[in-house]
Amino acid sequence: MGKAMAYKNLPSITECDSFLRRQNLAYGKSVREIVNSVLNQVRHEIYQNKTVSVSYNNTQILERVGAKVRIQSAGAQRVINATGVVVHTNLGRAPLSANLLAKVLPRMSSYSTLEYDLSTGKRGTRDSKVRKLLRSLSGAEDAMVVNNNAAAVFLMLKALTTGLPEDKTPEVIVSRGELVEIGGSFRIPDIMREAGVKLVEVGTTNRCRLSDYEQALTENTAALLKVHPSNYEIKGFTESVSVEKIAELAHSKGLFCFHDWGSGSFYRFKQRGLSEYATVKQELAADPDLLAFSGDKLLGGIQAGVLLGKAKNIQILRKHALYRALRLDKVTLALLEETLEVYLDLKRLPELVPTVGMLELTVEEIQKQVKLFLEKLELPNKSAWRCELLKTESRTGGGALPELPIESAALVLSHPEWSANDLQEWFRSQPVPVIVRVHEEQIWLDFRTILPHDSDELMSVMTRLI
Repeated sequence: MGKAMAYKNLPSITECDSFLRRQNLAYGKSVREIVNSVLNQVRHEIYQNKTVSVSYNNTQILERVGAKVRIQSAGAQRVINATGVVVHTNLGRAPLSANLLAKVLPRMSSYSTLEYDLSTGKRGTRDSKVRKLLRSLSGAEDAMVVNNNAAAVFLMLKALTTGLPEDKTPEVIVSRGELVEIGGSFRIPDIMREAGVKLVEVGTTNRCRLSDYEQALTENTAALLKVHPSNYEIKGFTESVSVEKIAELAHSKGLFCFHDWGSGSFYRFKQRGLSEYATVKQELAADPDLLAFSGDKLLGGIQAGVLLGKAKNIQILRKHALYRALRLDKVTLALLEETLEVYLDLKRLPELVPTVGMLELTVEEIQKQVKLFLEKLELPNKSAWRCELLKTESRTGGGALPELPIESAALVLSHPEWSANDLQEWFRSQPVPVIVRVHEEQIWLDFRTILPHDSDELMSVMTRLI
């Protein structure tokens, strides 16, 4: 195709608006800037001689306009995660199974016994089932849930560090190497300040001993806080204090020991490396007064902050005025209940909780998936596209073992006339965007995180490209 013909294939603004309207997308002045940016990009590509040999037609350009409008004018939407990061914070963390959602739907489309006790006909407690499930699964004296782990940490600091005279500020001791910042600029020092406690840093960035905690104790000390590093790892000349040792010291002085675990699960993983990650019962065996972790990380459920520990402490938190502002709504509660129910039958857990299922896949199983996909993908004769199966490494994500590589397999894609960045942008622009990884100027699609129901859609995307 010559450049002149390629330019003629460019749709007019009127054609673009008509196409967008037929696709039930925003059109007209509200998206004019987006439409113009796509058309200008195509003009630039034609000028650079990138698309002439590919022979984009008018319909394909219109679809590209539609994809861009869909991305930039929509809210959260479905994507295919081909990055290999299982609990991907930017992509919604833990995906929920269709079976779980189907079980919850009848309760959401009708009235429910959210706060109604059928046996007495009186007002009930909205989280009674979740509390029972959490106690059963963990062995904790009591449990409660709030809207995320940050809220859980905030509430326990705010509610349990009172009792000092008004002119005194309660102090909470934390190792300097655990003053974490996670995604969205959430910082431990900030949450402590907002909770009205004074942060007392002990140790150094890489080394902290029990004696550091002991020397920092004052009459204003209210608690000792252990924080999981979540998204980083300090290696080399290091030393840290276990929760068990911190709890022993705290309790010997009549103080609280809090553990912000970040990401936790009731399941003992079989995957190499992950099998060393503790379970909830193991963490509680260290005897912290309260343990806090997220519901949508390794647990594989909905966003929530889980609090487990001694009953008297949980009761104080439940009676605090902040709890009503932080409690879960009926939809979140129902989804969390169904997820926890699955943990009662660990044999079916990998099947019913996608996060667990993806993490437990072996490299051999993933290689079979990629081979099958490549067999179905029909490359044109003498195609310049290069598609191959290569081993790679996945990551857990979500603040659990950030440096742990999990052996995986990927479809690796490249073309002499496409840069990796251009290809990456093309994948993001599809009706169902595909989020890929770029390495050595190639596109890597890690099949560990490509869900079974995404395979057909990915095949359609690849077919359009090739």
